[in-house]
Amino acid sequence: MTFAAPFAMGPALLFCPADRPERFAKAAGRADAVILDLEDAVAPEAKRRARENVAATPLDPARTLVRLNAASTADFDADLAALRSTPYRTVMLAKAESAEQMRRLADFEVVALCETALGVLNAQAIASEPNVVGLMWGAEDLVASLGGTSSRDEDGAYRAVALHARSTVLLAAGAFGKAAIDAVYTAIPDVAGLSAEADDAAASGFAAKACIHPSQVAAVRQAYAPTDAAVAAARDLLAAADAAGTGVFQYQGRMIDGPILRHAESVLRRATI
Repeated sequence: MTFAAPFAMGPALLFCPADRPERFAKAAGRADAVILDLEDAVAPEAKRRARENVAATPLDPARTLVRLNAASTADFDADLAALRSTPYRTVMLAKAESAEQMRRLADFEVVALCETALGVLNAQAIASEPNVVGLMWGAEDLVASLGGTSSRDEDGAYRAVALHARSTVLLAAGAFGKAAIDAVYTAIPDVAGLSAEADDAAASGFAAKACIHPSQVAAVRQAYAPTDAAVAAARDLLAAADAAGTGVFQYQGRMIDGPILRHAESVLRRATI
């Protein structure tokens, strides 16, 4: 059985436009890791300067990702050339669509951002590549690639196609022991909505969630931090399993077997993040 690897950078990842170097250190300080964005957050005329900023501004490589432009663009090659002179070796590939694209990044650890129809359909092949450490999905680019107009309905819930993509990417990542990263929540003032979505991401098995504003970090961290009561309950359950000494046993009116024990182990792992 394959288990998804923990994401060493932590659960709250914060995007930062690479053309705003004055924000780099602040973003890194506010989140578990920072994603320096060379793609959508940067206008075409500012991309060259953004690459120079990434090369000139030192951050902790262990807590820094660089989002590259799509492999089908000329900017991708320019991004790679700029990164060669930096210590950054973890990248996020925008609009990832094939295993072959991962091989072009063989010198890097890659978080593949599956945000097109082809990328979602190829998520399994992408996740199987050895240099891929995680998969992320993106709702808005996905719906745009389908000719749609919105990933969510009027109540704010994801439409069926977005939920299908979310689940597909999570399953592909988990099948190959890679981390899955949940998409950003674009309604910045809606803290309650973000908290609910982050709670669901943590409970479903996503290793992290991306943020687009520093104010979102706290809600994501809270979702991934088990309560004292949850930690105590997990410890009690595992202790009862040790005492029972059998594969299946009854505990507080519930049947307990291997999967339930692994849920408890996941709670304790999160408590150490």
